[in-house]
Amino acid sequence: MSRTDAILKRLSGLHPKLIDLSLDRILPLLDRLGRPQDRLPPVIHVAGTNGKGSTVAYLRAFLEAAGARVHVYTSPHLVRFNERIRLAGKLVSTRRLNAALHEVEALNAGAGITLFEITTAAAFKLFAETPADFLLLETGLGGRFDTTNVVAKPIGTIITPIDFDHQEYLGRSLREIADAKAGILKRGAPAVIGLQKPEARDVISATAAQLHIEPIWQGTDFSGRAEHGKLRYMDGAGTQQFPGPALVGAHQFDNATLAIAATRHFGLPVGETAIATGMRSVRWSARMQPLSLGKLRASLPERHELWLDGGHNAHGAAAIAASLATMPARDLVLILGMMNTRDPVAFLEFFRPFKPRAVLTVSIPGEGNAHDAEALACLARGAGHDAIACRTLSAALALAAQTDNARVLICGSLYLSGRALRENGTLPD
Repeated sequence: MSRTDAILKRLSGLHPKLIDLSLDRILPLLDRLGRPQDRLPPVIHVAGTNGKGSTVAYLRAFLEAAGARVHVYTSPHLVRFNERIRLAGKLVSTRRLNAALHEVEALNAGAGITLFEITTAAAFKLFAETPADFLLLETGLGGRFDTTNVVAKPIGTIITPIDFDHQEYLGRSLREIADAKAGILKRGAPAVIGLQKPEARDVISATAAQLHIEPIWQGTDFSGRAEHGKLRYMDGAGTQQFPGPALVGAHQFDNATLAIAATRHFGLPVGETAIATGMRSVRWSARMQPLSLGKLRASLPERHELWLDGGHNAHGAAAIAASLATMPARDLVLILGMMNTRDPVAFLEFFRPFKPRAVLTVSIPGEGNAHDAEALACLARGAGHDAIACRTLSAALALAAQTDNARVLICGSLYLSGRALRENGTLPD
């Protein structure tokens, strides 16, 4: 176990729950840290169900192409905790991360606090003491009572598409979930809203009206579409054409469109050339990521394809399916692992048109709240798929290798994606 992992394990014992949405525990700790949330560079706060990470990745690519120094806070990580905190363009060093974690642990003095809360306090300390031009701040869960929602005056807020997810914490209806996400909106801060279902749009509109905000809406005030491999972007100022996004998938045109609109609406110092450069250079691991090198890839025949995606709900499955639909036809083999808070049957429904040759299920190593491989296989069989439970990811790949010229997709969980990247020897940068 690394020193960082040992610290995180100790901190995770400070609260009996992994998730307990409240601002009551982090605010006193931030006060003892000298209120770093008030000393941050200009903040763009991002909430939503799907596309948060990709939207942040585009914004980072645009800003850095324009020469800006950018902090980024995202979660969860895939392989190393350091991935969550990017300081002025570079992942936080282990030395600085451990030092910050030790300091907040000492100041917290054993008080009850969740792991996400205390590590977010450490991140804010690092962001406040490191010079940068912007901070791209992604919520962890929800919005209104999310730990990141202590920033009083962001320069802008973004809400990506909202769908059913984490109902046990955010509410059983789409309106309740949207109300939680809309909690990041702030009076005086311009807002850019991604494509929404009518119930979510109604709730966001009502919250914005209470704050005297007039958001701009994707599909109404701005839009974008794929056109001969390029992105055609349209808003009130006219039409522009940009290179297609480096990230794979039809849904990435929507994510890029949202990021471009935010760049323009917030008045960021980013010109068309920087946006074009960012579209070509953007990177975001485990989102329809091809694995062309590495240990896992080497276990498959040369003519096989190996893909990785961390999508874990119905909306994510729909995006993956849309991406697959644009690819040349090829036999599909799914390697599936999911947390037990997810619905495998709803997830797999989107793959029915591709008639997968097999669904190979795995238990996610080290995750006690994951679906057992055999139980997952039973659910998949009940949904009409030829499913086989496998003891390990390597065993699943060995079975996948038996299908000629297959397109193999590892999917269902960011935790499984992280495990796959680790076993493949691919570290997110």
